[in-house]
Amino acid sequence: MNLLSKFEAIEYKFQDLERRMSDPEIISDQKAYQLIVKQHAELEQGVLLFRSYKKVLHDLKDAEDLLTDPEMKEMVEEEIPKLKNEIDTLRSKIEQFLVPPDPNDHRNAVVEIRAGTGGDEACLFSMALFRMYKKYSENKKWKVEIISESITGLGGLKEISFVISGHNVYRRLKYESGTHRVQRVPDTESSGRIHTSASTVAILPEAEEVDVNIDTKDLRIDTYRASGAGGQHVNKTDSAVRITHEPTGIVVACQDERSQFQNKEKSMRMLRTKLYEKQVEDKHKAESAARKLQVGSGDRSQKIRTYNYPQKRVTDHRINFSAHELQSILEGSLDIVIEPLMKADAIEKLKE
Repeated sequence: MNLLSKFEAIEYKFQDLERRMSDPEIISDQKAYQLIVKQHAELEQGVLLFRSYKKVLHDLKDAEDLLTDPEMKEMVEEEIPKLKNEIDTLRSKIEQFLVPPDPNDHRNAVVEIRAGTGGDEACLFSMALFRMYKKYSENKKWKVEIISESITGLGGLKEISFVISGHNVYRRLKYESGTHRVQRVPDTESSGRIHTSASTVAILPEAEEVDVNIDTKDLRIDTYRASGAGGQHVNKTDSAVRITHEPTGIVVACQDERSQFQNKEKSMRMLRTKLYEKQVEDKHKAESAARKLQVGSGDRSQKIRTYNYPQKRVTDHRINFSAHELQSILEGSLDIVIEPLMKADAIEKLKE
């Protein structure tokens, strides 16, 4: 079924709902009326997009018919490319509307970055990735909250865990899970040779208390003295907290806050998310849902992207997309890469 056929069926349903909304019998049944209003609202955006799409298709046909008119030819030759661009934009929005929503899209995201192969250079790259996500979050008016971090002497990151909170965070960031590779000349390299190193990123939908039932009897909670930055306080109290969920062996820890209570609260937040991720992964395995983009799987083994500094290029290997805007992307303009991924994901889901 093509796009027009799909939306003609949706528009017919939309019009039927409009008729039923004015039916006195349905209006008198508050529950039935509210259900119809909800369904109508869910379809309205798509129907308006579809009507605009049909209008622009009609305008394009009219413009192409005028190409044979010598007096109108020059004007319509300028108009046709604009109409075609508008059609492409509307089509992309319609395709995304047709895709069934991911139930996790509205959630906050827990992000984990770990330095992989490449020693100090990989740690420095991990810091660059963290800054990229932080700046992207600032652009989106999202909040970033660090759970735990391990900083190297050179200012790199061995690993970091943090939560990004805001509107539809997971919807946009879920494509970031996997291995991120960097190719550049390190500051410490005197001969100017390009080195390749990597960091892994996992994006997890943050779990809510209702998602996971945790029995306190299954938990082993250890406290210890925090280490690293933090002044004299870090050596005075056992404020850091490590929680082990014994049935699964999942371990989480937090030492970022000054109080043991806050660190325990953050650790439990992370544990809920890890257990929820395990539930989702088990479900995916049971359904054999192996999709090309590995969305939401937290798969870190797959090399998803390369950041090539000499060529100022970022390449996403899943969709063979490249952009020579490395600096802009690292400064937080991550939508340059995310928008094509969202489009490719929508097309793939429509095929399914």
